[in-house]
Amino acid sequence: MCGILGSINRYFDEKTLDLIKHRGPDDFGVDSFEVNGHDVLFGQRRLSIIDLSPAGHQPMISSCKNFALIFNGEIYNHLKLREKLPDGVIFKGHSDTETILQYLIHYGTERIVDFNGIFAIAFLDIKKNELTLARDPFGVKPLYYFQNETELIFSSEIRPIKSMIKSAKLNEDALASLLRLRYNSSPNTLYDTIQKIAPGHFNKINLGANTLKSESKYFASPLPEVVNDKKEVLVKAYGVELEKAVKRQLLADVEVGILLSGGIDSAVIASLAKKHYGGKLKAFTIGFEGEFEEDEIADAKETAKILGLEHHIKKISFTDFLGLIKECSRIVEEPLATTSMIPMYYLAELAAKKVKVVLTGQGADEPLGGYTRYKSEIIRKKIPAPFRKVVQPVAQLVGSKNEQLLRGAKSIGISDEIERFLSVYEMFSVEEIKKLISVEDTLSAKEVNNFHKLLDCNSRVHAAEKMMAIDTRMNLSDDLLTYTDKITMNFSLECRVPMLDVELVCFMEALPLDLKLNTRLGKIIHKEYAKSILPDRIINRPKKGFQSPTNKWFREEMETLKEILLTKDSEFSKVFNQDYLSEILEQHSNGYNKEKQIFLLLSIYYWFESNKENA
Repeated sequence: MCGILGSINRYFDEKTLDLIKHRGPDDFGVDSFEVNGHDVLFGQRRLSIIDLSPAGHQPMISSCKNFALIFNGEIYNHLKLREKLPDGVIFKGHSDTETILQYLIHYGTERIVDFNGIFAIAFLDIKKNELTLARDPFGVKPLYYFQNETELIFSSEIRPIKSMIKSAKLNEDALASLLRLRYNSSPNTLYDTIQKIAPGHFNKINLGANTLKSESKYFASPLPEVVNDKKEVLVKAYGVELEKAVKRQLLADVEVGILLSGGIDSAVIASLAKKHYGGKLKAFTIGFEGEFEEDEIADAKETAKILGLEHHIKKISFTDFLGLIKECSRIVEEPLATTSMIPMYYLAELAAKKVKVVLTGQGADEPLGGYTRYKSEIIRKKIPAPFRKVVQPVAQLVGSKNEQLLRGAKSIGISDEIERFLSVYEMFSVEEIKKLISVEDTLSAKEVNNFHKLLDCNSRVHAAEKMMAIDTRMNLSDDLLTYTDKITMNFSLECRVPMLDVELVCFMEALPLDLKLNTRLGKIIHKEYAKSILPDRIINRPKKGFQSPTNKWFREEMETLKEILLTKDSEFSKVFNQDYLSEILEQHSNGYNKEKQIFLLLSIYYWFESNKENA
């Protein structure tokens, strides 16, 4: 696990590489290559996890000097990949970096599809005059880039690129999409000249001419065919696949821990990890000072005791809450509406004091139907078409202030599938975005439709399955996994996601829908399997989610929020309509929960301020 930085025809030094030193404090390297008149630079900061010896050093160059690799991530099946290599391949060490370098040399970049892991890869083939940039199928590891006709810069984070180009401006279309989706979907960022490789894609850059030309291609697999078998057979098979995934992701030459919530997902992962882990498994939980329903310490303590984990906890109080939002915004680099990044900051800080690698229970809800929005699609199908359009007016008539309910009610009356999905996701509606920034969102539909086609979603009968598949590659990647990667790596901590193991997700997406969810339940097969390894009192706990008590805090700090967001001379104020911002703040004060919208607006505000400071 590490951070990578590379370029074509653009020089950088160790000082620039050190902008991502937090991603890899153990070692670093910079190498240069001349390829058909182009100057190629590869840089890497290493967090040593597998093969701690110099044999794992990067950039890694083949003995023939024709190939080079820098790589951020872990390839969990790399030992099996070694077995597929021809006889006579000589290895200097046992790192996964060396495995995939040889694998790409012998089988080509098209076989990146064979990698089961989390990765951002840059592979240089000097003989073919070609550079390949690739990102794992679910986008666990980020990879950003800037490219024009003669230059390319790519990195694990935005800040090195931003420091080298200076000319990036606001992408207004991306801002409109951000306000709707709560995140910027790949390949978009808020910068007009900086993009990110989309999950499951590689970019091939041709170095064979003076002008740099690139081609983007989706390499990951489409949705598998649905399998049909007896429930008990599939539940048992699910357990086997999940256990294999956890066992694979324990691969490390350093100590591994687990981020433990009070919920079922991290408890299942912890139970399986303990079974296959050689030492005492450390678990980490964050809670809140005061009485908040979001606090999970009591539940996590019980889980840790039942499983026999070494449990480390910390209770936090946000004495400098807005300061922490600012710091998280700096770390994550891309504004988000997800308030759970606040406790993640403290959780990563706590875990990094004890271990270098942690497992997390993230990633179960999307492929297994854990969110309410998937149930709304099942409910919609049961409502006769003539009655679907009256659901929203009825919800409004009864005076509901539940944002989730109101969004679901609105979506039921929308017949176009893509627009319905967007209606469920949206933080702000198209009309609200126009009021906020006078720009119409046209980008969001384009990006959702893109993955709808790539995955061949029309091969699935039920819209809920399509939404789950798209969320697994979009919402997860560019929202939850983005902040998880950036915040954990800020503390030089590697975070692994067993629920997004490539083989496991393939199995889950082949399951019949009724084994995932119905109108009442989600993650059905997951909970059925959990009964075989966990007591009922863990399985049947109410779902809390990994949240922070921002709803209450924002009401208490409303005057401070107004001072920030309604400041007349800020860069933020030059783009956002202050009168409508004031309305949103008043709505929150009057009982409508707008915490996510306000959190997103604060993140955007600090993004503007950060760019002003670094200009």
